[in-house]
Amino acid sequence: MPSLKTRLMQLSVAVVFLLGGAWGLMALKASKPPRATRVPEPAAPVVQTVRVAPAHQPIVVQGQGTVRPLQETQLVPQVSGKVVFTSDALLAGGLFHAGDELLRIDPVDYELAVTLALARVEDAGAEYVLALQESEAAVQEWRDLNPDQPPPDLVARKPQLSAAKAKRDAEAADLKKARLQLARTRLKAPFDGVVSEKHVDIGQYVTPGQVLATLYGTRAAEIVVPLASRSLRWIDVPGFTDGDGPGSPATVRAFLAGALRTWQAHVVRAEGRIDEKTRMINVVIRVEQPYAKRPPLATGLFVDVEIQGRTLENAALLPRAVLRSDQAVWIVDPEDRLFTRSVRVAHQTTQGVVIDDGLEAGDRVVISQLKAVTDGMKVRPVPHSTDGRP
Repeated sequence: MPSLKTRLMQLSVAVVFLLGGAWGLMALKASKPPRATRVPEPAAPVVQTVRVAPAHQPIVVQGQGTVRPLQETQLVPQVSGKVVFTSDALLAGGLFHAGDELLRIDPVDYELAVTLALARVEDAGAEYVLALQESEAAVQEWRDLNPDQPPPDLVARKPQLSAAKAKRDAEAADLKKARLQLARTRLKAPFDGVVSEKHVDIGQYVTPGQVLATLYGTRAAEIVVPLASRSLRWIDVPGFTDGDGPGSPATVRAFLAGALRTWQAHVVRAEGRIDEKTRMINVVIRVEQPYAKRPPLATGLFVDVEIQGRTLENAALLPRAVLRSDQAVWIVDPEDRLFTRSVRVAHQTTQGVVIDDGLEAGDRVVISQLKAVTDGMKVRPVPHSTDGRP
């Protein structure tokens, strides 16, 4: 069995070896050079871009409005009586032509009035002829007795002759009025049109001034389109913008009867005042013969209007997403760095924005949205495709 002295010696050797190993490990670590800390660079954001391709860009001014008739009137009688006839067209939606008889009032009373007035005219005419003959006889008798003196008015029966003539003329005027009243028993259409509302039927007694129906003209229809003042620089509005030429052409579109319909139109005028609340100007668009095809451009229809304006040379049409402010975009340079550039926006439509200054052919314009942007930041541009996929 080892003695105590031997055990202490063995323990001392083990401690020495342990201390030596620890010291060596510490020395080794101290002599190793420190590891460099690498901070990873953030990945450049991906942005979609579109290429600038300047070209001749026709300016299209867009707006909306409600169709209203160019002509609108109410069918109102000028004489009273019972209705004895109504046209088949005299119902809501009925079409008629100018001169068509739409309604007739019982003419019997007015025919009798014409007959009586005609009799009075004949009677007054006979009285006038008799007064004229009596005047001529009296004048001749006076000249036989007083050859050197003109006959006095009373002798010549001039007052009686004037009264007879006045009565004849008055009875003739009454006859004309009676015939006019008789003609007014037939109510005729003043223009080609369509019936909007009907308030009368056969057997009804009507009086002068009573509204019997509302009529709309079909020769033309108009649409009032509110436009911003800056939009008027691109179109011709007769009597409002510069020049004496005709108004700009336009296209009217509406979804009707399950399909998109179009009508050709043109600008005819502006209403002449700026709306105090919206600061817009009402421009009037006219469509000729709105009922020439089916379905028609009916009154009350809400439509979209595109007005063909002037053509802008060397301009670019880009998506609206390119704008970062009213007059600035983001550009990616050849080194894929992003910069802000000022541009001039000539016009904005639903198809995009027309930029006529500040861009060059081939420039890459960013359409993506980024939260934080600094000039010169690195990006990864991806061309934008029309189908929405990069």
